[in-house]
Amino acid sequence: MPVNKNALIRYRILDNLLSDKYHSYTIDELMDHVNEELEDLGQSGVGRRMIEKDLKGIEEVFGAEIVSYDLPRDNGTKTVTMKGKRYADPKFRIFYKELTEDEEYLLSETLKLLGQFDGLEGFEELDFLRRTRHIGDDRKIVAFDKSPLSGTNTFPTLFKAIANRQVVKVNYNTAFGKEEEQTLTVHPYMLKEYNRRWFLLCLDDKDDKIIILGLERIEDTMPQPSVIYKKPGDRLDHWFDDIIGVTRIEGNPVEHITFWVSDRSKDYVLTKRLHRSQLYLYGDNEASLRQRYPGLPGGLFFTIDCAENYELTRELMSFGEDLVVISPEKIKNAIEEKISGMSRKYISVRTKGS
Repeated sequence: MPVNKNALIRYRILDNLLSDKYHSYTIDELMDHVNEELEDLGQSGVGRRMIEKDLKGIEEVFGAEIVSYDLPRDNGTKTVTMKGKRYADPKFRIFYKELTEDEEYLLSETLKLLGQFDGLEGFEELDFLRRTRHIGDDRKIVAFDKSPLSGTNTFPTLFKAIANRQVVKVNYNTAFGKEEEQTLTVHPYMLKEYNRRWFLLCLDDKDDKIIILGLERIEDTMPQPSVIYKKPGDRLDHWFDDIIGVTRIEGNPVEHITFWVSDRSKDYVLTKRLHRSQLYLYGDNEASLRQRYPGLPGGLFFTIDCAENYELTRELMSFGEDLVVISPEKIKNAIEEKISGMSRKYISVRTKGS
């Protein structure tokens, strides 16, 4: 059976789909994915009949064995059984891409960079790649704080699910107690580290809302290859732009926050900004604030534009007396109330101690 250039392009796309161990596809879904990639290449789409001919051609030309299997699909009202297509041998591939010299070097340096995950269950492939690529230089060019991930396979499972756009079901502890455990089906989008903790940014399949899950509270992960993955689109483009940390509270607007920092801490805040929007005030703006707040001598005045959340309050309070929020009233009063509560607790401890 002769193979023309257009057929070869489709064969290469189908080869990736049929060997994909993270997803399941019906013939119609194979057709949709092929047409999506053909469109990206500026080519016309094909119909179901052509895909069926291509599958037969792959078997005849390349000696592949393609099998049909039962595939449950949710049609919106009930679960129906459809027929999926894949290679009988999960290791079978027609096309293998050889790495260029530059790609080999980049892979080697990336493996060194990912050395922070050494020994983590589920990432044994990293060690295998390092050994097979003869990467023996142990010098560290880039170093990270180690995060407490050892002893769990949650991180590598979710890492692979994100890379392969695979839906997962997770058992999630909302309050570190078994009685508070929930089972969620999520579309994972991003792993985010903040303050030495890891979080999963994902879409809740039930509510179709973006949620944040702490990795240390995820008890178990179960891949769901039969559930169609929903891409994030542009939902994540500016997710972290106007917050500190990871938590977005629905309905909380972006606040223009003005605060003063003492001479002792101003250089630290200048060089390690609290938020990307941070500016320091000078000229007439600074003079006006100094005239209005004579009890805040020296230092510098700053502004940030952030939505209120737990991490914002925690960051502002972490400087103690070296940082004073001036506006808005809502955030200033919330912090003042927390400080008053702390003061009452310390007075209570001192009273009982004496």
